[in-house]
This record gives sequence, structure tokens and C-alpha cells, in this order.
Amino acid sequence: MPWLIAGLAVFLGIHSVRMVAPAWRDARLAAMGEGPWKGIYSLVSLAGLVLLIWGYAQARPDADILYVPPVWTRHLAWLLMALSFVALMVSNLPAGKLKPMLKHPMLLSVKLWAFAHLLANGDTASVWLFGAFLAWAVWNRIAVKRRGGSLPQPGPVTYDLAAVASGLALWALFVFWAHEWLFGVAPLA
Repeated sequence: MPWLIAGLAVFLGIHSVRMVAPAWRDARLAAMGEGPWKGIYSLVSLAGLVLLIWGYAQARPDADILYVPPVWTRHLAWLLMALSFVALMVSNLPAGKLKPMLKHPMLLSVKLWAFAHLLANGDTASVWLFGAFLAWAVWNRIAVKRRGGSLPQPGPVTYDLAAVASGLALWALFVFWAHEWLFGVAPLA
């Protein structure tokens, strides 16, 4: 479990710099320039991601069971994950009508992903991993709202259709193949 917690601290820590130390971040960005800052940010993020994936893989087999989710929560998790993939694609495609309406679709995607996985997994390693991401995404959404700023202008609905279609296609790919291949767990089992 210590490697999982260390990975979460590094990964979510670097992603929280703008929330906890905006002046420090802006000063580093001004001093270093955007390229070097993004390079360091990316390397630290990658190190944290590797640590948390490895830590989760190490912790999960021996993790204590905190709760046993009822079977129906798996069905709800599948639905939430479909919505999470759609929100992910909305955040990555140009703005249609959904992006301004969802305001911050990437954070919504993370919240849906984390909550869905908490509904389906009751072991301590999963609660640490998905609970930390859910708490971070809620905190980040509050911080973004306080910072203010403008939302993207609505664009053509064709971008929304592309986001829904590609999000559902990605969801199907994960449900029927990629999740088991990547993580060793079949969501439909």
C-alpha cells in the first residue's frame, strides 16, 4: 500500500500545484518558460502514474475488503463509465453544445470514473485509489469555479455527436476487451 499512496501523492500532487500554490506555479512558469515547465510536469506525472499503477497492482491482492458491493451497482457502474467516456471525448474534441453545458467535462469524467469504480470495488486499495481521485476531482472543480474564467463558446452539434459516438465506442472497447487486457479484470464477469 505505501507505493500506491506515494504514487497518488506524486500524481495528484503535481496536478494540484495550481490549486495550492498558484503564485509559485506562475513564477516557475515565467522563469522556466512553458516548454521546460510542461516537460517537468509531464515527467513527474508519469512517475506518479507508474508508481500508483504498480502500487495498486501490489496492494490489491492482499487488500482488506471494506464492503461488498451489491450486484446492481455493477450495472450502475457500467452506465456511469459510458457517461465518463462520453465526457472524456467532449473534453478532447472542439466545443459543441455539450462542452459549455458540462463546463469542465474532464473533471466530470474523472468524477464519474472514480465513483463508478467505488461502486464496483470495496477493497482498501480500490478505496484509496478511486476515493483519492474522486476527492481530488471535486476539490479541483471547486478551485476552478473560484478561479473563474470563461467557458468555451458553443459550437456545432456535430462535435457532440462525434463525442458521444467515439465515447461509446471507447467504452465498448474497454468493457469487452481493453479493461481485462490492461488490468486483468473483466467488467462483465
